[in-house]
Amino acid sequence: MISLDSDLPAELAPLAWLLGLWEGTGVVHYVDGDQVREHEFGQRVSFSHDGLGYLNYSSQTWLLDEANTPLNAEAGYWRLHRPAQPGDPGPGMLPGDGARPFATADEVEALRTEDGFFDVEVAIIHPSGVSELYLGRAQPARIDLQTDAVMRSASAKDYSAATRLYGLVEGRLLWAWDIAALGNDLRTHASGTLNRQE
Repeated sequence: MISLDSDLPAELAPLAWLLGLWEGTGVVHYVDGDQVREHEFGQRVSFSHDGLGYLNYSSQTWLLDEANTPLNAEAGYWRLHRPAQPGDPGPGMLPGDGARPFATADEVEALRTEDGFFDVEVAIIHPSGVSELYLGRAQPARIDLQTDAVMRSASAKDYSAATRLYGLVEGRLLWAWDIAALGNDLRTHASGTLNRQE
């Protein structure tokens, strides 16, 4: 059972099932030419909020070897995809002008699409020089994402597109991540199963 934080902004309600600290394991299975890259990893994911209309996201992974060797990290923000309103903060550190929009459940319902979903956007940055912007759709206990843009620094490895799927199944957070990278087309990359810790 998910209990909603009383300080949770109304427009985060469609994403509230993600909130918390999650831990578990996963597997990488990536075919790169004649080579199959495969290994298991541990993962810790956090979704939190600070009272504004987005979720803070972070993920740390490590190899399941004797040293728990660090593998990867990500950080970012998840929010409903909608036009900016005068009451929204920004750009930069400018405060919003007037009341914050979508402050009640009824107002948030106006953002639901005709087929019953909520459009979402997710920005994720990697320490390896890759930044991703995903667009997708949220429904109860499932989010499907596809990259709308990928930026790479000059030092980053080839990476051009991705899809991600997140779902809540019997209280566990399951996810799958497909990537187009290293000159390959979009293909299976990694998946994981996480248990809520708090």
